Amino acid sequence: QVQLVESGGGLVQAGGSLRLSCAASGRTFSRYAMGWFRQAPGKEREFVAALSYSGDSTYNADSVRGRFTSSRDNAKNTVYLQMHSLKPEDTAVYYCAARGGPYYHTYYTRPNEYDYWGQGTQVTVSS
Repeated sequence: QVQLVESGGGLVQAGGSLRLSCAASGRTFSRYAMGWFRQAPGKEREFVAALSYSGDSTYNADSVRGRFTSSRDNAKNTVYLQMHSLKPEDTAVYYCAARGGPYYHTYYTRPNEYDYWGQGTQVTVSS
């Protein structure tokens, strides 16, 4: 079992930056595929970024590509989402998620493809 705790959310003005952290506990953290999702009130949970189960490769949603960067620090059992050029439409609760094997693809972009979820951290971007 994997436990995930997000942090780093807050209030930021449009154009600003935030870095979200997701601290994980559990066995073989480096072998889990990881993902970032976000959800605004009344909206469907939306894919943001994914990290492969092996190596450091990442994949971003079109809506954040070029602005957000995800990364993994296995030594700290933590994944990050560095967000730049934030827009009001980025306002949402951000969640990290973990998926165990088996792995059929390099990345997973659907919420139901993940096994474990954090409680989320609120990101609010003001204009």
